[in-house]
Amino acid sequence: MALGSLHDSPRIIEAAKTGAGIAWGDHVADVPDGCERFFRPGYNANLISTWLPALDGVTEKLQRGISVADVGCGHGASTVLMAQAFPASTFVGSDCHEESIETARERAQSAGVSNRVRFDAAPASTFKGQNFDLVTMFDCLHDMGDPVGAARHIRESLAPDGTWMFVEPAAGDQLSDNLNPVGRAYYSFSTLLCCPSSLSQDVGLALGAQAGEARIRDVVTVAGFSRFQRVSETPFNIVYEARP
Repeated sequence: MALGSLHDSPRIIEAAKTGAGIAWGDHVADVPDGCERFFRPGYNANLISTWLPALDGVTEKLQRGISVADVGCGHGASTVLMAQAFPASTFVGSDCHEESIETARERAQSAGVSNRVRFDAAPASTFKGQNFDLVTMFDCLHDMGDPVGAARHIRESLAPDGTWMFVEPAAGDQLSDNLNPVGRAYYSFSTLLCCPSSLSQDVGLALGAQAGEARIRDVVTVAGFSRFQRVSETPFNIVYEARP
């Protein structure tokens, strides 16, 4: 991911000067490939064992069989991992980057879960489906041009007793909270990738990878969710739970 960012740095600098931004799909392939390699070990280590069990009653529902939407799924690492762990449930992954969706379909086929997993190329604000019992989103809300619009669509797509679990990069609310090795890495990638991605889309809020919990809470509250809490964390991620 770092090499891809450096390769694209002349275009990123020009985009910063104009404010036009650079869409995620306009970067060289090293960027989406590297992004998965960076985050996937954290999903493998924590998603099934720690993050999902931290949600109120969700693991039990997954074991019985529910419908799940994984929004901004990229190459489908998180989607396939959940499908393998919960064979009674069905999953729909979506992402605005069509090439990533093609890779995700291949991964599901290789993992033997394609009969219960579907992948669609769609923005977070218009993905298809209704009455999902669980919507997940991993390390991508801050990349979106209109995170409030995406959150509002998620709320409309949830079942009345559904859950939205989303994971964001670890960050404090104050700049001083993030002056550490993890924050340094995230601020760098936020400048090179996350904020330009948001600015290339409608609204262009540009939350950035170090938005912090207070800014995230504002997004969730404005979108109409009545309950919001931090349920788990690692040195690299914070896991949030929101309910209608």
